[in-house]
Amino acid sequence: MNKKNFNKGILSSTLGSFWWGFFGVIYFKYISFIGHIEVVIHRSFWTTITLLLSTIFLSKWKIFFSLIKDKRKLLILFLTGILIFLNWAVWIYAVAIDQIIDASFGYFIMPIISIFLGYFFFKEKISNKGKISIFIVLISIIYLLLVDFNSIPWIGLIVAILWSVYNLIRKKIKVDTDTGLFIESLLILPFIIIVFYIITKNNHNDFDISNPSLMLILVLAGPMTVIPLFLYVKGVELSGLGPAGMIFYITPTLQFILGYFMFNEPLNIQKLVSFFLIWIAVFIYLKDLYEKN
Repeated sequence: MNKKNFNKGILSSTLGSFWWGFFGVIYFKYISFIGHIEVVIHRSFWTTITLLLSTIFLSKWKIFFSLIKDKRKLLILFLTGILIFLNWAVWIYAVAIDQIIDASFGYFIMPIISIFLGYFFFKEKISNKGKISIFIVLISIIYLLLVDFNSIPWIGLIVAILWSVYNLIRKKIKVDTDTGLFIESLLILPFIIIVFYIITKNNHNDFDISNPSLMLILVLAGPMTVIPLFLYVKGVELSGLGPAGMIFYITPTLQFILGYFMFNEPLNIQKLVSFFLIWIAVFIYLKDLYEKN
C-alpha cells in the first residue's frame, strides 16, 4: 500500500469520525428544539438532495442506473433505506432527550455486534479475541439487567442493532456507498413527503420559508450527513477497513465526552461499570484488528 495514500486515508477517516462525533452532535443538539420527527424528515430529504448533486458532480449515473435495473438490489435497498431512516430517527431522538451517552454506548458496541451477526447469519469466522469481546458485551448488558434495569441504554442498543444490520446487509450486496444511500433516500422519499405533509397540515412544523435562517439551518442537515460519510468512506478506500475501523472509535468517544462534560448528562455507577466493561471489549477488539492489519 502506498504510504502517501495510506496517510491520506488515515487523515480522511479521522476527519469523518471527528465530524460525526463532534460537529454532528453539536448541530443536532442545536436544532433539538424542533420536533425530532421533523428533524429526521429534513435530514432524509436534504441528504437526498445533497447526494443528487454529488451524483451529478461525480458522474455516477452509470452506477445509479445499473442499480435501479436490478430488482433484487432495489428491494434490498428499500429495506436498508428503512433501517437507516430508523437509525437516524432514534439517534436524533436520543440527542433531543439528553441521552447522547446512551447513544454512544451503541456506537461503541456496534462493530462487535456486527461480528456476532456476521457469524449468526452468514457463518463468518470469529477469532478468539472476537468471541471474548462479544462475551464481555453480553456480560455488561446482563450486569445492568440484574443490577439496575432502568440503567440499560435501550436507545444505544437499538442504534447498534439497526446500524449493524444495515451494514451487514449493505456489505453483502456490495453496492457503492454514496450511490446506494442516494437510492435508499429516493425510495423512502415518498413516505417522508407524506409524513411532512401531515405534520404541516396540523401546524406541527417549524420549517417555514418566511424564516430563511431556520430554513438554511435545516438544509444543512444534508451536508452534515453526507460530508463525514464521504470522508470516512474515502479513508476506508485509501487506508483499509482495519485502520479506519479503529479510527471510527473517535466518534462514540467524542459523543460520550460531549454528553457528560458539555451537556451534563447523568452517569450513575452502574452504567459506568457497564461502560468500563464495554471499553475492555473494545480494547480487545481493536487489538485483534491491529494484529490482523
